[in-house]
Amino acid sequence: MGDVRDFISFSKVVNEVQPDFIFHLAAQAIVSTSYSDPTGTISTNVIGTMNLLEILRNHSKQCIAVFITSDKCYNNIEWIYGYREDDEIGGKDIYSGSKGAAELVIKSYYNSFFVNKSHPVKIGIGRAGNVIGGGDWSLDRIVSDCFRSWNSNLPVEIRSPNATRPWQHVLEPISGYLTLGQSLFLSEKLNGEPFNFGPRAEQNHTVVDLIRDLAMHWGFDDVKDSFKITDNIPFYEAGLLKLNCDKALFYLHWEPNLYYTETTQFVGEWYTNFYKNACNAFQFTLQQISEYEKIAMSRKRSWAIN
Repeated sequence: MGDVRDFISFSKVVNEVQPDFIFHLAAQAIVSTSYSDPTGTISTNVIGTMNLLEILRNHSKQCIAVFITSDKCYNNIEWIYGYREDDEIGGKDIYSGSKGAAELVIKSYYNSFFVNKSHPVKIGIGRAGNVIGGGDWSLDRIVSDCFRSWNSNLPVEIRSPNATRPWQHVLEPISGYLTLGQSLFLSEKLNGEPFNFGPRAEQNHTVVDLIRDLAMHWGFDDVKDSFKITDNIPFYEAGLLKLNCDKALFYLHWEPNLYYTETTQFVGEWYTNFYKNACNAFQFTLQQISEYEKIAMSRKRSWAIN
């Protein structure tokens, strides 16, 4: 364990390990926490990112570094179109602002130091969001809040039932990050490029749609009993957010694997088996990864075949 804000310790780890690949996902990722701890959020998401870039700036070994930010990095004006990688960066809340700021730091470091072809480090940026999947226990996350409440025989309390999100299983963006890392290793043309990783348009569903579908897997006789709506909204939340992932399809030959019903099935089965059947979480996770890979192969996803 370590802290990405601790430059000396962070630098020591990278220099000792001498990695071939780095996937930088370390972050303060909870929107509600960003309101209670804005300093910690910004220092982790911005300074932590800068620390890794600074370490890699003086790195002498060949290395591929993939920086994961968020779909929240965009200046979301809630239009119906998916955001493209060259759309405006920004954010109305602390968390979004921290991700937008991290993107600017990455861009400035890339153009100042890593754009040179002689530099041994190549970098890429992955943007994804609304990721759901088994094993997430964070507070103020819709899925984990649902199953904690239901396991205590309580309805989950929700703030924005009609907010629409492109829900995707966690294995989807992970497949994208790995594909990006591989592509950077094979070609210098993608050095410094950002990529969106998100689901197809049919996976845009409201919060209440997601809850109802997960409640069916839990076994509610009437899904209306699974939630209650509160008017206590302590912080800003966007109503609509979509990504355009054409760039990932064109350059990386990456596309999402699961359909919405499969996504909710993966998530619902994981938590239901954990809480009701006391399954081995690690083994069940491996089982779902294997199933995900089989589906990708059957659908001839090029990133899975390669």
